[in-house]
Amino acid sequence: MRPTGGDGDHDDVAAPARRGSGLGVAVVGMLLIAATYGLARFGVGLFAPALAEARPQLVAVLGWASAAQFASYALATTVAARLVDRRPRLGLVLAGLTATVGCLGVASAQEPVMFVLAVLVAGTGGGFASPALVPIIDAVAAPRMTATAQAVVNTGTSVGVVAVGLLSFSIAAPEQAWTIMAAACAAIGVLAWASTRRHPEPAGRSAAGRPSQENTARENTARENTARENTSRSWRALAAPAAAAVTVGAGSSLLWTFGPLIVTDAGLTGPDAVGWLWIALGLGGSLGSATGALVTRVGLRSAWCIGAVGVAAASVALGVAAVMGTGWLAPAAMGVFGAGYIGLSGVLILWGRHAWPGTPGAATSVLFNALATGQALGAAGFGLLLAPFGTAAGPLAVAGVAAALSVAGGLLPALVGRIAASRRRPATAQPFSPAG
Repeated sequence: MRPTGGDGDHDDVAAPARRGSGLGVAVVGMLLIAATYGLARFGVGLFAPALAEARPQLVAVLGWASAAQFASYALATTVAARLVDRRPRLGLVLAGLTATVGCLGVASAQEPVMFVLAVLVAGTGGGFASPALVPIIDAVAAPRMTATAQAVVNTGTSVGVVAVGLLSFSIAAPEQAWTIMAAACAAIGVLAWASTRRHPEPAGRSAAGRPSQENTARENTARENTARENTSRSWRALAAPAAAAVTVGAGSSLLWTFGPLIVTDAGLTGPDAVGWLWIALGLGGSLGSATGALVTRVGLRSAWCIGAVGVAAASVALGVAAVMGTGWLAPAAMGVFGAGYIGLSGVLILWGRHAWPGTPGAATSVLFNALATGQALGAAGFGLLLAPFGTAAGPLAVAGVAAALSVAGGLLPALVGRIAASRRRPATAQPFSPAG
């Protein structure tokens, strides 16, 4: 999954001669993220209390289902890393298709095994969507507008979780809710694919739409040369953020997977009102649209640390709310969590573009894969911790573990950067740059 090439790698979507704001495509991308993340992927956490009430046989596998979902997301990002920089529209098709099939499976699954499989399929949609949208936005947006357009796309998770929160108020039955979500994923997937068809394919293709033999040979030679030039330094540029993403991902999995259950088991709200938690999360996540400006102001490492501290604070706050019975603190904690988590996702995308400018989609896949790997491990681990006692026992203790993981992951890139800078400085006399 080495970065292999630059602008010549895009064979689905090419930059038009005059690129505009790209905001039209960005809005469609936002809707796709809303469907694949807010509905298909994270909807399981929101509907966990309703699923537990309607299908009690699934309670024991909720943690494992979330772990499987995060793992399938990671697998999808691995596949996408080798696909989307060259064929991003295919990534959009796979995103809509897998999210739709997964939602239909959750709607009908009664047995634990089938439920886990359905959640696993649903989780792959986001793994295809995010990496595919990065090169598409780069292709259609002018350079000065790329960060803004990408920020619009990133708000899709917030839009999706607000939508699913509102849906939970009007339709509490999991079967109906997940069928509606499947229809939304299918419609938005088709819209996302269709919205990019008008963009011309790159120069050098034959009239039949296939690259000529001469250009194919030239592009292959260029890719091989680029691959030889990309040394282990390219991977080292992603090593620290990837390790940090694994750690913070593990910490964030507590609220994504068990947050609503912790709140309902503590008696802070009933299953029919848990949608307010997701709405608060989504509204807080809308602040993630300021990620680009924050990174410009303080740098990648500092912006990452700010987001991680937000996730940690939210975890502790939710644990305190459950122990103290403070009802208002739970939605406040979820709002802070949304802002921190969506901000972290935006930082990872910008970090990938900074580290591998020639293949930003592949870089996003690597970092989102790391985040999902941590979430899979965290979901399984917290499930094991909570299984013997239930979410009503020791919520502050597990929240403390989650917060510790988030803080550690937040500080890791800065620590690695300082160590690397201290080793460089005697030889190069260059000051440490917080953006690397």
